[in-house]
Amino acid sequence: METHLRPSEPRFDLWSPEARVDPLSIYARMRKEASVARVLSPTQRVPMWVVSRYKDTLELLKDTRFTKDRYRLTDEQRHLYFRVDEIGHIDKHMLNSDPPVHTRLRSLVAQAFTARRVESLRPRIIAIAQRLLDELQRRESVELLQAFAFPLPITVIAELLGVPTEDQDRFREWTTTLMSPPRSDNLEPIRKTAVQLQQYFQGFLARRRAEPRDDLTSALLAAEEQGDRLTPVELTSMVFLLMLAGHETTVNLIVNGVWALLRHPEQLERLRANPSLIESAVEEMLRYCGPVKHTTGRFAVQDTEFLGQVIPAGQMIMASLLSANHDPEQFPEPQRFDITRAPNRHLAFGSSIHFCLGAPLARLEAMLAINLLLERLPRLRFAVDPSALQWRTGLLIHGLEQLPVSF
Repeated sequence: METHLRPSEPRFDLWSPEARVDPLSIYARMRKEASVARVLSPTQRVPMWVVSRYKDTLELLKDTRFTKDRYRLTDEQRHLYFRVDEIGHIDKHMLNSDPPVHTRLRSLVAQAFTARRVESLRPRIIAIAQRLLDELQRRESVELLQAFAFPLPITVIAELLGVPTEDQDRFREWTTTLMSPPRSDNLEPIRKTAVQLQQYFQGFLARRRAEPRDDLTSALLAAEEQGDRLTPVELTSMVFLLMLAGHETTVNLIVNGVWALLRHPEQLERLRANPSLIESAVEEMLRYCGPVKHTTGRFAVQDTEFLGQVIPAGQMIMASLLSANHDPEQFPEPQRFDITRAPNRHLAFGSSIHFCLGAPLARLEAMLAINLLLERLPRLRFAVDPSALQWRTGLLIHGLEQLPVSF
């Protein structure tokens, strides 16, 4: 396996400080120069292939020749990308599986995220947001991520699953460790976190099995007893995925959305004057500064030709959702933030069978949270120079590390 780029190969450093500040410039060049670009992570030095155009992203996301199940690879191939074996105790969920396993796992939780079920959560989401805003209004400035954008969705998903909300700070620490790329070859923090998460959810599931409640976890346990078999690892992985995905995406959608509004005051005032625009505003936030930068990886089980490029067996390919959502072939003036943009067929939640199951919940939480925030804090503004804000590292999450605001 080549661990260096060839002299003739375009270089796209997606881990550079420049990419952290302005990834869109790199993606613009990538869309022009390479239908499928090979990049090398600075820590692992293993190749990853990246698709950046809108139409090519749609093509990849429906291509069944690539697998999401890393256990279909050889041990040697798998260990190049996954060096922490302990992750295997919490990663056997629907995001990392193919049909028919994916179909079985997704069907077990799909009913919890129907439009009707999600809409029934509206009063509770409003109540949580109002309580948090009551706290905010006692102050003159806050760090919005920690004070509002994080506690709202994690409380909602914790209550849906029946996970004790007092454990939310532990989850923030755990997910930050898992979702951030290692800064060196020291993988011990990731290994330790994976073990802690496994132990936590095993204990939680044992308590729910002994004392079922009216929550999604108890429903999963009941389904298991009725014959919809989940292995212990699948069950642990499913609850972990729902807890992780149920807050991480929405946290960054809210923060990124507020950031975009504050950077475009004319759009902010437009929304303040007409709160009914919130639905299209959130769709534009998802397109313009969505919370997921790249999809999780797919793998070539055998040498596979895709868009004229052979992806060698065992190698990872992913799509940049952020790049696809700024493709001028699909979106006129993609650099323009327009809360009334239509049509707006963005790919922030993916596409095909792995389309985000929690998209209706994320949309509702963001719409309610942002409108209530603007209503309760009419003088909301940046508390620091926007150019000083830091974006998170890594290829998966697109989000700010902090968003200090004053009001």
